[in-house]
Amino acid sequence: MDFDEVIDRRGTHSSKWDTMEELYGVTPDSGLSMWVADMDFRAPKIIQEKLHGINSHGIYGYYGDYKEYNNSIKWWMKNRHNWEIDTSWIFTTHGLVNGTGLCIDAFTKPGDGIILFTPVYYQFSNLVEAARRKVVECPLKLIDNHYHFDFVEYERNLSGDEKMVILCSPHNPGGRVWTKNELQEVAKFAKKHNLVLVSDEIHHDLVYPNKNHTVMPIADPSVCDRLVMMTATTKTFNIAGAHSGNVIISNPNLRQKFSQRIKALGISPNSFGLFMATAAYSPEGAEWLDELLHYIDGNRVIFDKEVNKIPGLSSMPLEGTYLAWVDFSGTGMEEEEFIYRVQEKAKIAVNHGSTFGTGGEKYLRFNLATPRTLVVEATKRLKDAFSDLQ
Repeated sequence: MDFDEVIDRRGTHSSKWDTMEELYGVTPDSGLSMWVADMDFRAPKIIQEKLHGINSHGIYGYYGDYKEYNNSIKWWMKNRHNWEIDTSWIFTTHGLVNGTGLCIDAFTKPGDGIILFTPVYYQFSNLVEAARRKVVECPLKLIDNHYHFDFVEYERNLSGDEKMVILCSPHNPGGRVWTKNELQEVAKFAKKHNLVLVSDEIHHDLVYPNKNHTVMPIADPSVCDRLVMMTATTKTFNIAGAHSGNVIISNPNLRQKFSQRIKALGISPNSFGLFMATAAYSPEGAEWLDELLHYIDGNRVIFDKEVNKIPGLSSMPLEGTYLAWVDFSGTGMEEEEFIYRVQEKAKIAVNHGSTFGTGGEKYLRFNLATPRTLVVEATKRLKDAFSDLQ
């Protein structure tokens, strides 16, 4: 796979490139798009070949017989994550934002509190508020440029109305790969307060050398009576447009409640997403992923090295995901000023940290899953935009 190839995505209905000017004022003709979490790389050849075969057949009917699809998920979880699942636990949703919304709908009611460890993926709070539930922020503690949980402090924040906690593992936007002990503390917290624990592990395949991701049911099997696992092929293999994700529930009572909501809403998966996921969860897909991780790790090293040379900027050490979280607080600038410099001067479209909740106000999120020449170009532009500080 040639990850260095620069592929022009403009004019292809790409959210990442074709909406950047509208959202961030950065034209795709001269700007760099480093915001939304999809990659500028082609999907693995095995996925492309599967779609070519479907297209050659020319019939696009309803999908049936889920055995191959479900078994591919079971195989992947066992081989990549040492997690043995039963295929009867699997529900397929229209992506994991949809999966999260369904969990909120199935397991809570309006007015209930839902705990988020902020800063965290902004769609969580959007979903909670749209569903007329209450966002309960439990801010992560920053120690030595790494995020940590502070459960002693969180205990003080609770009112007793909380019914659910949503965990992002690995963490988006901070890139933390939570340790087994940390995950056990999350599980303990959920059990103590009788919370449904939704573990969004969409980035669990995107972990760098010397770090190991532990899926929540392996970290603490005792939490499975209240655990909802969310996984997907979409981030791993750059097929987010398939809008396919999996909600995996081992507890029969939770599974029955979730199944009822799926049925009531008439949800069934898109066949293309199922074909693509089945192809991805394979030895060929695993080989492509290993090459991808090696490449993005190289991007990470270059980006961190160059950005950390700029006075006032600090890139949080990235352990998982391909999303760099850069702290601008050292510049002494207000959010409006450093965003202006990044977007108007450097012409880079990035996610604004304040949208991720408390703790994100002085940060911007940069997507590093792009050809290396563009990562290098981005660091040069940032140096120029903040040249007066050097």
